[in-house]
Amino acid sequence: MKLQPVSRQEFGNKRWQRYTGYGFAAAQTVSPLVLQELPKVMLSLPIAFMAAGTAEGEAPAFMTVAVQGLAQGQNLCVHPSGAWVAGYVPAALRSHPFYMASTPDGQQLLCFDADSGLLREDASGEAFFGDDGQPSAAVASVMQFLTNLAAQRPMVARACAALQAHGLIQPWAITLKTGEGEKSLQGLFRVDEEKLNQLDGAALHALQQAGALGLAYCQMLSQQHLSTLGRLAEQQVQWRSAAAQAAAAPALPTTASGELDLEFLNKGGTLHFGG
Repeated sequence: MKLQPVSRQEFGNKRWQRYTGYGFAAAQTVSPLVLQELPKVMLSLPIAFMAAGTAEGEAPAFMTVAVQGLAQGQNLCVHPSGAWVAGYVPAALRSHPFYMASTPDGQQLLCFDADSGLLREDASGEAFFGDDGQPSAAVASVMQFLTNLAAQRPMVARACAALQAHGLIQPWAITLKTGEGEKSLQGLFRVDEEKLNQLDGAALHALQQAGALGLAYCQMLSQQHLSTLGRLAEQQVQWRSAAAQAAAAPALPTTASGELDLEFLNKGGTLHFGG
């Protein structure tokens, strides 16, 4: 991924195309989540916690993620054709090829993935800027979407910090048996349900005020979808096998002009065309 700030100087005379599939996310094992989308994600995919980057010696901070694969660099939710096959699509994936990047002073910059293959130098696609020099309606919509996501992330951090303060986040090593053998995914965390059930009313109220109680229940309920990942893993094997067989199948003969050549049907001596 090569992110470039979207400026009039750099993108004023260029255009872009919308993505038509999720092949760009085929190697993304997890996607970050905000609180508002957790009730939808928990109906489709497992939700987990991941340790975010912190300074050396500090306690880890956590973020919420949708688990999309059973190995690093694998996204079982993406069909080989690029279609998304797991119900809800995490919001973090829906702005591609646009992303927000932070400057050293904390400002947010709208960026475009120059490696996405969706940048156009010709007249196809959509404009980045209008004739008035302002962002086009489509780009402004993307900016608003990403700005809203960025504004919601501190809420996730607050809820995760509340769970961590009560000792409710524990390591979660995911291991499933699939047709390709045993698959394991490390580095994830989940809610300690036993400890949660032991909290008194005051602690539960504090978690509720921080938005952490709903997060905890969404995460625990979503764990049932580990079986969904197992099923998707089996389907991926079948899809790859079908694609390999299709690629290995002999091609039908064609004429010099590229049309299908049916002359081979006459070579057996039993089929004849004409009068």
